[in-house]
Amino acid sequence: MKLYHTDNIEIRCPDILHGRKNADFGQGFYLTPDREFTYRWAGRESIVNEYELDEKDLVIYRFHRDEDWFNYIFRNRRVQDTLSADVVIGPIANDTIFDTLGIISSGLLSPSDALKLLMIGPEYIQVAVKTDRAVKNLRWTGAEKITKQDETLQKAEQDKYQAAFAALMQEIL
Repeated sequence: MKLYHTDNIEIRCPDILHGRKNADFGQGFYLTPDREFTYRWAGRESIVNEYELDEKDLVIYRFHRDEDWFNYIFRNRRVQDTLSADVVIGPIANDTIFDTLGIISSGLLSPSDALKLLMIGPEYIQVAVKTDRAVKNLRWTGAEKITKQDETLQKAEQDKYQAAFAALMQEIL
């Protein structure tokens, strides 16, 4: 599997303990199979690191944008990773995940309504390498320096997402 990670440096030897413990899929080294998506993470000048993941002999869990995915992310945001896997693959939660989870905690939204909110917008895939065994199967194949591209398409996508989010919030409340 070909994967990409955007950073400000080349990362030939990924570190699974460096990332946040309360990320979507828990602590790990995050990548994406979508090369174009890497440009969304680019700063003014960034490095796109390219890797090959040999999936052989790895425990891989694949999520879809559904209730299991939502519940797993919800637990991880509370640093309660309950999944034993070398690699976790699935959708990235949209940018409102913290707000949505906060609204659930306040009792304003039910988990099913929160899931509806998280289903809005495009679906981008992330891959979390979570164990040393998986890191050993991840081979760095090169890096490319990139410059942040025109953000017009991202802005249009974000505006569309925010309008859909606001409309669904009005419907729910």
